[in-house]
Amino acid sequence: MATALALLLAPVPLFAQDQPTESDQTSAQSDTQPSSKASTSSEAAESSEAATSSEAATSSETPQAGDEGAQDVSAADSGDQQNANRAPIPLVPETPTWDSFHGQLNAQKYSPLDQITADNVGDLEKVWEFHTGDVADGSGDTPATVWSATPVFANDTIYIGTPFYRLIALDPGTGKEKWSFDTKSSREALTQPVLKNRGVSYWEAENPVAGEPCQKIVYMGTMDAQLFALDADTGELCKGFADNGVLNVNQWNDTHAEWPLSVLQPPTVVGDHLMLGWAGMDWAYEQAPPGTIFSLNAQTGELEWTFQALSDEMREKSGTANVWTHMSADRENGLLYLPVSSPSPNYWGGNRTEEAPLATSTTALDIETGKVVWSRQWVHHDIWDYDINSAPTLMDITVDGKKIPALVQATKQGFLFVVNRLTGEDVWPIEERPVPQGDGSVDGEVYAPTQPFPTKPAPLLDQSEKPKIWGLADAVGGGQCSRLWDNLWYEGMYTPPTTKGEGALTYPDSSGGVQWGGVAFDPETQTAVVNTSHIVQYVKLYNREDYEQADSGSGNESGFAPQKGAPYGMRLKVAMNWLGMPCWEPPFGELVAIDMHTGDVKWRRPVGASQQFGFFMPEKWGSPTIGGPAVTAGGVVFIGASMDAKLRAYSLETGEELWSDQAEAPAVANPSVYEYKGRQYVAFVAGGNTILKDQVGDQVVVYALPED
Repeated sequence: MATALALLLAPVPLFAQDQPTESDQTSAQSDTQPSSKASTSSEAAESSEAATSSEAATSSETPQAGDEGAQDVSAADSGDQQNANRAPIPLVPETPTWDSFHGQLNAQKYSPLDQITADNVGDLEKVWEFHTGDVADGSGDTPATVWSATPVFANDTIYIGTPFYRLIALDPGTGKEKWSFDTKSSREALTQPVLKNRGVSYWEAENPVAGEPCQKIVYMGTMDAQLFALDADTGELCKGFADNGVLNVNQWNDTHAEWPLSVLQPPTVVGDHLMLGWAGMDWAYEQAPPGTIFSLNAQTGELEWTFQALSDEMREKSGTANVWTHMSADRENGLLYLPVSSPSPNYWGGNRTEEAPLATSTTALDIETGKVVWSRQWVHHDIWDYDINSAPTLMDITVDGKKIPALVQATKQGFLFVVNRLTGEDVWPIEERPVPQGDGSVDGEVYAPTQPFPTKPAPLLDQSEKPKIWGLADAVGGGQCSRLWDNLWYEGMYTPPTTKGEGALTYPDSSGGVQWGGVAFDPETQTAVVNTSHIVQYVKLYNREDYEQADSGSGNESGFAPQKGAPYGMRLKVAMNWLGMPCWEPPFGELVAIDMHTGDVKWRRPVGASQQFGFFMPEKWGSPTIGGPAVTAGGVVFIGASMDAKLRAYSLETGEELWSDQAEAPAVANPSVYEYKGRQYVAFVAGGNTILKDQVGDQVVVYALPED
């Protein structure tokens, strides 16, 4: 029995390459020091010699890291003229749209629809499904596909992008194809170990011109750094956008161009602006393309401004600190929120010992100018690949009787940092606490003496002590887990990488306690919902000579990686016994609900089931998850995300599982909720991710209540 369990649990690979820490951010670094108060800057450098500046349509200002004369401001005080001319966008959607990656710009993943409730969700039935045909398991010449595209509902149409870089428009009531467009992009894994797509973005003109094409546009990027703009009604290229409907993002790849600036995440559409980041390769190089955010005119593709998180000096010797995931925005207050990744290389920072306060941060920019309004750094001198991997969720909450315009930033560490979204100031205290220092084995490294820790909500994962060994896995492995634990250095959260023994235990792993799906929020009950993964890895650094001898290849989020140019290569492994059983105690994943009035947990429960070869493990063990939840006014939480490829609905009030159905592959995309012709639908993309298991798919599946 033990052997069978081990084999069934074998595929708990971990999600590393799903988070390219190599995205662009303009040089809008603030000059503030790490502290528990907000770092703010509204007067970043006025211009730079960036390659993009000569092409800016309205403002070529490139906010610059380390500017002098910064002053504390709130978003409400900056850009008042622009705000006066901008229609307020309520945080609670007034119409049941799901027209962006997170449903709405605030990233709440919330629908005001209440036709489906906790009482009747058990009656959901499949009403249609669609298969794209764009799928590969990696066994042939085509790399495996990873499909994380949120189905976007807009213009009375469902829009999806595929890992073969086709854009498809479907009837939302029947799933019948309206049109499709093939970008004919190369099916090469240029920056990722797989072919990957997270979907499309949608824009429409506020005052459409009758008879003119492209008054409504859908956008999709490709791994080879092209951004396509198509007429949302016809699927024809928008000739007035960039070069006849195609923007070459790689034209701005002018520093350490080790890879193309892959557009795997669709741009964030804010008014008439496209906010565009990019993805690259983790762990590969010391000097890499430095991250840049590009603000583009949504209709023409003209460059408006750029933002970079690293100083010019650091950009020359490091790189990345990019935004590779979606962003969120508060249009009423004119603020764009960036989840900023870590600089390169990921596990050694001796080339970047000076402060980089915008790296591994949440940074708020003025939407119109790209200037920094405030920034909070969540990891100082990041040498763990703990880049910020999800859009912060914006919310209005009431704490101690006071209404607060807040945001919640989830992190890989399993932290939920809650701050005032206008100023960046703490809602509940965020404390700088001492963290472990190095063991002297890594030359040239420096270590931040403290790191920020939230006091509320409490960490989603317990990092106070070394994770407990799972007795079953240890027994099956003949004590292998115990021996491994004895040879791993761990002094708590932020134990630095080492060259000694088997290395340093890292918990959570580099893919994250919370992944890019982020936090969902019900504004009526002020309840936040987030899924977590509990995964233990261990990292070891090798000097260059030893690395060349030890390198035996790498996998998807594990194995050896060169950090080429740095004095150290690295190896990252999941802590498992020889049969592939996790060495740490379950649960391996949970769904957690938090009362945002108090910051206290309302309920938590294992989510999903670990599964292999058709057999399911007990659900009390849970599953690692990729993707996030959606919540509705009907009191329901919808989520896929788990290894067992099931789709589930839970009670928002109690966490009770209310409904499930089997998909053809893990649904590693956020679900979407929409209304069409008076009927409420819930849509999932079941595409799979080889980090979870070797099961991929091409299924769009949609559910509704019976019509009678």
